[in-house]
Amino acid sequence: MARTGLHTATGDASARGFTYLSLLFFVAILSVGLVAVAISWQTSRQREKEAELLFAGAAFREAIALYYDRSPGGLQEFPKRLGDLLQDPRYPDTRRYLRRLYPDPMSGEPKWGTITAPDGGIMGVHSLSRGKPIKTAGAVPSGPDFGAAASYADWQFVYLPEALSLGPGSNAPPVDSTIPPSFPLPGMNQ
Repeated sequence: MARTGLHTATGDASARGFTYLSLLFFVAILSVGLVAVAISWQTSRQREKEAELLFAGAAFREAIALYYDRSPGGLQEFPKRLGDLLQDPRYPDTRRYLRRLYPDPMSGEPKWGTITAPDGGIMGVHSLSRGKPIKTAGAVPSGPDFGAAASYADWQFVYLPEALSLGPGSNAPPVDSTIPPSFPLPGMNQ
């Protein structure tokens, strides 16, 4: 009888050990699955922010183009500050080229980097974020090519009128002037 009791006690211990190992294995698999879900969610959120950045950048670029093209008196000029896109100080009545100043979706801040025009105004904007983009070359049909961009700060949304040419010795940033002032983004309502 003592032998049967000992055998039963040993069997219970090995069953508990097997249950413990099974539980550890289950927790490990669950942890790997949760990490995969977290990475997928983070990548999805980053792609959403990139789409928001493309939308906001295109809106700024189009607003700068409207401001420049609708200059009074034939002397075309770029806005001196981004706030001029909300209310053009050159006219006595209210003229808006943007509904609001969009925040930078990558940093969450209302601040943007600006690209200075030859006349001292603002000819473009860029994000201040140093994060590494997911989008690569050709990711935006008929839009800017950000394939060589090392960070979101390299995504520049610039309006370059035909009157400005990039000849040798020009201090203007190299910009593809064939990009239209705005481009449609899939899934974005403008």
